[in-house]
Amino acid sequence: MNKPSTRPLSLDFLRSFEAVARRLSFSAAANELFITQPAISRQIKSLEEELGCALFHRGTRRVELTAAGTTLLRAVEPLLGRLDATVRQIRLAQGRAQISLSTFPSFATLWLMPRLTDFERRHPGIDIRLSATDRLADTDDLELDLLLRHCRPERAPPGAERMFGEVLTPVVSARMADAIARGEAPPLREPADLAHHTLVEVEDDTPLGRALAWPAWLAARGLPQLAPRRWYSVNFNHQQIQAVLAGPGVALAWLPMVHDALARGELVEPFGPRLRLPSPYAYWLVAVDHPGRPPRPELTALVEFVRAHAADTRRAIGEEPALPG
Repeated sequence: MNKPSTRPLSLDFLRSFEAVARRLSFSAAANELFITQPAISRQIKSLEEELGCALFHRGTRRVELTAAGTTLLRAVEPLLGRLDATVRQIRLAQGRAQISLSTFPSFATLWLMPRLTDFERRHPGIDIRLSATDRLADTDDLELDLLLRHCRPERAPPGAERMFGEVLTPVVSARMADAIARGEAPPLREPADLAHHTLVEVEDDTPLGRALAWPAWLAARGLPQLAPRRWYSVNFNHQQIQAVLAGPGVALAWLPMVHDALARGELVEPFGPRLRLPSPYAYWLVAVDHPGRPPRPELTALVEFVRAHAADTRRAIGEEPALPG
């Protein structure tokens, strides 16, 4: 390591460090902060050069904190917490309305964020604080106003409102579909043809991950033993869509999150709607009830906005009107 600097540390570097230290993953931290993995790696490297020591032990498939990293994390976590709380208090004191919501990274990237641009245009006086994490937020978290969850009905929190169901469908990029049509790539007329293609998968051994993965879809088509030409594995659902758009491969997409890309022609369902597979999972809206707090027009506006777009998604995926929560 170089000689440590005496300059103040960058707040961006500290936020990136805290995210990597908490997740013990550069890719997971990058997704949480909505920056690229190379960018977060550069920030950590710059921070280590500023401090003159390593903060992480970097293994092939594992990241661990060094002693110095553990010491820094103990100081950074409460400092960032107090800073964020102070910023929220200042914003409230200035009369700006703020809404805090939590959801999981793929939903934030593929469904929510493209739509929030329209909400922000309609409501320029409302600040949005979005926490995108695969950790389930508590419904009694006093700092959260709205939760957007993905689970089976029996796991939905009390008062949850069903937005739309889950449907699985294989997708390829428009460029890949053109190559198949020209005979420059193997055909994709029937599920058995997937044996000649690269299948993009999400590495997720949770019940949710297994239920919404290629083995479940292939088993439903009577092909539990099918072996593709090769597997391409990523960490998050939205990454598999990005991988398919960037190169050859077939992703098992979650239809509610890609119907816009299908409508734009960026993605193509090689088997069409006929081989879509409904899932028992669904997407849920939870407006957090904080006893004693008066009604907030800004929260009502966002809830109604999400409901309207959820109705559009239900129509797009061919689902009946929303069922009671």
